[in-house]
Amino acid sequence: MAQTPKSAVKRYITKEGYERLRERFRFLLYEQRPRVTHEVQVAAAHGDRSENYEYKLGKKKLREIDGEIFRLQKKLESFEVIDPTEREKTDRVFFGATVTVEDEEGEESTFQIVGSDELEDASDRQRISYEAPMGRALLGKQEGDTVTVRRPAGDLELTIQKVEWR
Repeated sequence: MAQTPKSAVKRYITKEGYERLRERFRFLLYEQRPRVTHEVQVAAAHGDRSENYEYKLGKKKLREIDGEIFRLQKKLESFEVIDPTEREKTDRVFFGATVTVEDEEGEESTFQIVGSDELEDASDRQRISYEAPMGRALLGKQEGDTVTVRRPAGDLELTIQKVEWR
């Protein structure tokens, strides 16, 4: 079976997440890179580059910045931006929805379904990726539905209490 090339797979991101990544791109390109470039020029003026630690460190930082700029540019070009506030209001879970679920013990949790590039870190409990097991289990379901989330720690049953578009 042929695999779909990674570049052909649609990647979704909320408008807010896209703006955060675009701001990071701008910061690197227009603030960080020029500052580090200047530092490298100053270090280069100090003479022998083969033994110039500041010069070597600056060049390394510049390569890292350039790599991140390139990766962010490719990511930004590949996204389909979704603004949850502009979606038709529905009680079904789709990308961008804010969902309140209740687990088997009666505890409620609320989170927004977003793209994996929008998660700040693994401890971000206010957002989950639509590609994660829980995100995939919830997509297309509606208020009142119960879903089973398959996880390494065992299956988890969740009942959708509320779907909001904010």
